[in-house]
Amino acid sequence: MIAQRYPEAFIAPMRAELTRLGFDELRTPEEVDETAAQPGTTMIVVNSVCGCAAGQARPGIALSLRDGARPDRLTTVFAGADVEATDRARTLFAPYPPSSPSIALVKDGKLVYMMERREIENQGATAIAAKLQAAYAQFCA
Repeated sequence: MIAQRYPEAFIAPMRAELTRLGFDELRTPEEVDETAAQPGTTMIVVNSVCGCAAGQARPGIALSLRDGARPDRLTTVFAGADVEATDRARTLFAPYPPSSPSIALVKDGKLVYMMERREIENQGATAIAAKLQAAYAQFCA
C-alpha cells in the first residue's frame, strides 16, 4: 500500500506542474531505486505543497529546462503524498537532511548536486533556474 497524507485532488495541480514538463512520477521505493541506478544524470525533485518555496521551485525548474544542457531523466516524488518513495529518494541525498521542496541531481547512481529548501525559499524562479542551469552545465553536459 502506498501511504498518502494529502488527498489526490488537492495535490493533482501541483503534480501537473512538473508532469506536463515531462517529469516521471516515482510513486514507490522500487521506482526510485530503478531510476536512480540508471546510467547518466537523473533529476529528482521532491515536490511539496509548501506555497512559499515550492511555488517558486516549480516555475524555476521549468525555466531551467528551456535551453542548454539538461538531465537525462526528469523525475519527481511528492512529499506528504508518495511517502515511501520520498523517504527512499531522501536516502540517496545523504548527508543532506530531508527538506521539501528540494532538487537533486544523481549521476550514475551517486548524488552530485543538491538544492535544499533553504536555497529555494526567498528566491525567485529566475534565480532558481540560473542555479540549476549552472549545475546542468557542470554535471549534465
